[in-house]
Amino acid sequence: MHCPFCQHTDTRVIDSRVSEDGATIRRRRGCEACGERFSTLETIELKLPAIIKSDGRREAFDARKLRAGFDRALQKRPVAEEQIESAVRAVVHAVRMAGERELASRRVGEFVMAELRKLDHVAYVRFASVYRSFEDVADFREEIERLERELPAGEGQLPLLGAPPAEKGRRR
Repeated sequence: MHCPFCQHTDTRVIDSRVSEDGATIRRRRGCEACGERFSTLETIELKLPAIIKSDGRREAFDARKLRAGFDRALQKRPVAEEQIESAVRAVVHAVRMAGERELASRRVGEFVMAELRKLDHVAYVRFASVYRSFEDVADFREEIERLERELPAGEGQLPLLGAPPAEKGRRR
């Protein structure tokens, strides 16, 4: 690797450390010529499939766009940064494991919805409203009712519509 300071062609690795998630290696390097030190990050380079948009256009998969979609859906929601990063990694992994050279954007949207559903139900409904092009309030109610029917009891998130049936009679 070339030294970024003097452009010398020979640098040596002083120290290597694996990141917490195991996806990158941080290497501390020293230049043999000028003595300067610098760090590099080494990551696995895997070709992700091209995304086929609903209008037929094809574009390269972009993890930044994926993250932006999560951020929009989760705006002002009580979800930790680590959980969001984990969800983004899970979607990237699902895209990679699809094993296809091209993947419909609808399929990526399904992966995102599955992760949002685990993270935060409000964010899930927000994303679903755009993803499925909800037309009116009835579409929102239908999605919320389906979500509540399919969820196991006591999943740790607040109910989407009012209080749970057991608590409704107790409130005053």
